[in-house]
Amino acid sequence: MNYQEVRKNRSTATRRDILEAASKLIRELGFEKMTIRDVCAEAGVTTGAFYHHFSSKDELISQGFSSLDDHLEKAMTGKMELPPAQRLEALAQAYAWYVEELGWQTMSLYYQRRLTAPSSVVISPDRFTLRTMEACFQELSQQGELSPGYTPTQLSDLCFRLFRGEVIDWILHEGGYPLLPKMIQDFNMLDTAFRP
Repeated sequence: MNYQEVRKNRSTATRRDILEAASKLIRELGFEKMTIRDVCAEAGVTTGAFYHHFSSKDELISQGFSSLDDHLEKAMTGKMELPPAQRLEALAQAYAWYVEELGWQTMSLYYQRRLTAPSSVVISPDRFTLRTMEACFQELSQQGELSPGYTPTQLSDLCFRLFRGEVIDWILHEGGYPLLPKMIQDFNMLDTAFRP
């Protein structure tokens, strides 16, 4: 590995450490009481390292999901050859685990920030999550498992919005129930509701 790759890997790890430390402290102290110094101490980084990656405490929240796709890509390693329906369930499991680890308070702050900055990109079609969903629906379509009239792109967009809706409901209930079983229950209900 050359010097540039080592630096990039270290930078990525530092950013991840900062985000994980912030998430932990938000759950323990609350966002308003958490300071940048608290985050740096928890992450084991300098304030200079913090400001290299984030311009402010608020930016931590707006960038909080930037590591989601990295997490999902790692979690899906070895699972990309599963049948499409099982792959979608594995993706939902990894997504729910990540969200629960961040905690409902962090997720609430994230969505509050997103609602006050509606001009930001809602979801890039290049994101791993969306690409994986679309590939699953493409395979299901080719296997004749989907009702005609809906494209894999439409279905992956709908699925992503349903994931988001599940998370928002979980936030509204202050994380009062395990997210994954509820997601699976609701998706199964939706799946069977439209079958004769």
